[in-house]
Amino acid sequence: MVGIIVQLLISWLLIWFFCKENLSVLGLKPTANRISMFFIFLTVTIFCCSTGFFLRMYFGKESWVLNPLFSTTLLFKGIWWNLKSVLYEELIFRGVILYILIKKLGASKAIIISSVAFGIYHWFTFEIFGNLSSMIPVFILTGLVGLLYAYGYVKTNSLYATIGMHFGWNFTQGFLFSEGSIGNGIFVQVKPIPVVSVSYFVYYTVTLTPYILFFLLNYLLFFKKSTSAS
Repeated sequence: MVGIIVQLLISWLLIWFFCKENLSVLGLKPTANRISMFFIFLTVTIFCCSTGFFLRMYFGKESWVLNPLFSTTLLFKGIWWNLKSVLYEELIFRGVILYILIKKLGASKAIIISSVAFGIYHWFTFEIFGNLSSMIPVFILTGLVGLLYAYGYVKTNSLYATIGMHFGWNFTQGFLFSEGSIGNGIFVQVKPIPVVSVSYFVYYTVTLTPYILFFLLNYLLFFKKSTSAS
């Protein structure tokens, strides 16, 4: 929490120095519309991310059951841990630096720079720097995700939608289905994991479907918002 406070302080100094504005440019003040956007994008993203696990259960014969150690304390721990990490990344990549870049370079260039930086950042968080075969797909996927996040900020003038998407993906991937770095969450995988041979088509369908749905459905939500606003 201290780290986020420091980030906000640095953000305030940067936005004041370069633009003579304040943190209101991030659209952090809660309103009914922004809170509604957060939950809409959160729900859609949880659904999209979950499809990958459902497909793994169907084609890979995996089984997931409720964690026998699940508790409300564990739930709040998972929510808080994921929310902190999401806020940390959002304030870096979709915070005042993105806003300053938009003002100085225009929205299109700013979105591209933000997405490239987000992709490179994940080389280090995933600890794959130097492993070219992993760096390329991770850069493409996380870079595209960063592109959508930055686009969402530009379209809504707020971080609520991007935080909703980012939190929804991380929470589902890392805690709802217990594949994150903080240990078991809500559902745990039954061991041993079955070994199932599938075609390349099935493999890529299982792997890419969550991402395709994520980009398509969330983009359509932003497009619908833009259309209704006009």
